[in-house]
Amino acid sequence: MLPTLIAALLLIMVHLLSNHLRFLNRLPRSRWLSMAGGVSVAYVFIHLLPELARGQVLMEGAEIEPISFLEHHAYLLALSGLVVFYGIERIIKAHRQRFPENTEPHQGVFWLHIATFACYNALIGYLLVHRETPELGSLLWFTIAMALHFLVNDFGLQNDHRALYRHKGRWVLAAAVAAGWILGILTEISELAVSALTALLAGSVILNVLKEELPEERQSRFGAFLVGAMGYAALLLIL
Repeated sequence: MLPTLIAALLLIMVHLLSNHLRFLNRLPRSRWLSMAGGVSVAYVFIHLLPELARGQVLMEGAEIEPISFLEHHAYLLALSGLVVFYGIERIIKAHRQRFPENTEPHQGVFWLHIATFACYNALIGYLLVHRETPELGSLLWFTIAMALHFLVNDFGLQNDHRALYRHKGRWVLAAAVAAGWILGILTEISELAVSALTALLAGSVILNVLKEELPEERQSRFGAFLVGAMGYAALLLIL
């Protein structure tokens, strides 16, 4: 319990302290944010996708009717995570385009965005406790990747919601990590369910990183992204 508690507190602190890292919030995009995005993507492709493949094997052998009906259900779950976040992002962007650039977003749109990310954070907090590979080293790499991922998400949400996110949103997301961790401590789930949650997380992380790196207006740093991705991939493969 103690290592996962420390990991959860670290993730919570990212949300609470990122507001003070204002030197990262600039254009062209900070190299550190692009590097953090690269680390998150590397973790997905080097660690989560192999777990996804193992989860696919588990699901193929499941006797649960709704699951056995789907031929590639683990990958469909990953796709579902990606599609959900893409849909939410399109709603947010469409809303922002209807108003002047410096106006505050509508409260309903803000809370829709925050509720989606709160579920996302709770899932990550839950998987701190229930991961397919429970070793301490696996927890360390997962925590580092998700902490940097949270940093990227924080600046994206601040860009979308400004003061609303700084004053309210980041506290909700920090609380969601704690809620997910507590739920993980209090409940037990099957290996099949862990595989399903991991699949959802993999697709969601890919979309949330790339939506911050790809838009032209972000003026992202490909070199820093490459260093983060290749460097973290090398560490995961070596260690």
